[in-house]
Amino acid sequence: MDSEKIAHIRALLRELFGVAVAAAQPAEVMTEYLPDAPHGRTLVLGAGKAAAAMAAFIDKNWDAPLSGMVVTRHGQAADCGRITVREAAHPVPDENSVAAATEALGLCADLSHEDLVICLISGGGSALLSLPGGDISLAEKQEINRQLLSSGASINEINVVRKHLSAIKGGRLALACAPARVVTLLISDVPGDDAQLIASGPTLPDPATVADALAVIERFELKLPPSALRYLDSDQAETPKPGHPAFVGNEVHVVAAPQLSLEAAADHLRAQGMAVMILSDAVEGESREVGKVLAGIAQQVRHRGQPLAAPCILLSGGETTVTLGSVGRSQGKGGPNSEFALGLALALGGAPGIVALAADTDGIDGSENNAGSLIDETTLQRARERGLDATGLLAANQSWLFFDALGDLIVTGPTDTNVNDFRAIYIDSSGAEA
Repeated sequence: MDSEKIAHIRALLRELFGVAVAAAQPAEVMTEYLPDAPHGRTLVLGAGKAAAAMAAFIDKNWDAPLSGMVVTRHGQAADCGRITVREAAHPVPDENSVAAATEALGLCADLSHEDLVICLISGGGSALLSLPGGDISLAEKQEINRQLLSSGASINEINVVRKHLSAIKGGRLALACAPARVVTLLISDVPGDDAQLIASGPTLPDPATVADALAVIERFELKLPPSALRYLDSDQAETPKPGHPAFVGNEVHVVAAPQLSLEAAADHLRAQGMAVMILSDAVEGESREVGKVLAGIAQQVRHRGQPLAAPCILLSGGETTVTLGSVGRSQGKGGPNSEFALGLALALGGAPGIVALAADTDGIDGSENNAGSLIDETTLQRARERGLDATGLLAANQSWLFFDALGDLIVTGPTDTNVNDFRAIYIDSSGAEA
C-alpha cells in the first residue's frame, strides 16, 4: 500500500477503537438495569476503573434518597454528587485500596432487609478494593500481587488466588451487606464474562476453593510469606459458595462486555460496506504468542482468502498476558497490547497490505500511559532505520520503548470503561496472491 492509504487505514482503526470504547460507556448501557427504589435506604458501593462513571450515572438517574462510596484508579475520579469517590492504586494496591475496602465494609454494618445495595463493579476492582485477610500485611499483599501479574497466569488464575487471600473479595462483601438485597451491575473485562471473576467477585458466590488457589500458587512457583500460608491453612480463607443464604434474592447483570464493543465496531464497518469478521471476544494466552497466531490468520486471508476474502478487517478481544522475569527477559516497560503488536509485526515480517491496532479499552496498557500501539508494513523498516532491535526489545519486554521511538503509541487517557483488549487487523486485497 502507498503511504496515503496506510495513513487512511491507521486512522480507520483508531476510529474503530473509539467506537468500541463508546459502546461500553456506562451512560449507554446502564439504564435498563436500574432496580426499583426500596422501602428502606439505597447504598451504592463500587470498585473499578469505570466505577466513578457508573456512580455518576446512578446519581443523575436515581430519584430516591441515595448515599455511598466507590473507588477508582488515581486520576479517574469524577463528581458523583451524593456518592463519595475515593482513588487508589492500580495494578498494585496501596494504602488507599485498604482504606476504601474498610470503608465499604463499614457502610454495610447496619443494613436491614428493607435496604438496597447497588454494587458497581468493573475491571481493576481487585487492586482498588483490597483488604488482606488475617495478618497479611499490605506490603506482603503488594508483593504477592506483583508476582501474580508477572507470572504469566491468566486473569482467572490470578483472581482465584486473590479471592482466597482477601477479607472482601469472593463474595465476602455480599456477606457484609446481608440481609439487604444486593444488585450488582458489572462491566466485564474477563474472557467469557464470568461474573464471579470480574474484580474477583466481591458480591458473588465463589465456586473455587482454597485447594484451587494453592494449585495456582504451586503451578507458577509463587513465593508466599508465612502470614499468607497461615491464612490459607485457616477456615477463614474459604470463600462463600453458591447456595449460601446471603446470595438469595440478589441480582447480577453484566451491562457491558467485550462482545458488545466488538459488535459495535463490526456494525460500523459494515455500514461502510467493509467485510469484517469477529474471531473471538475471549482470546487468552502469552501476548507475543497470540501475535504469532493472528499473524498466521492474517496471512491466510492475504494468500488464500480464508476465512474471508480481502480487503477485510479481523476483530478480536479478550485478555492476553505478559510473563516477566523469565530467561532472557528483564522487568521491561510495556503492556500486553503493545507486546502483542510487536510480536505480530515480527511474525508478519513486513508483509505488505496489513495494518493492525491493539489497545486496552480502559486506556491503559498494563501500567504505562498508552492504551496500546499500531503497526503496519513499514514498522520493522522504520525501526531498523532508527537502530531499534525489535527482536531484542520484545525479548526484554520493552515494547513501550519500541513504539514510543516510532511514534506509534495510542494515547487516549482514561476512558471511563473497561471491556478488555480490542484488536483490529486490516488486510488489503492488493497484498493477495493470485
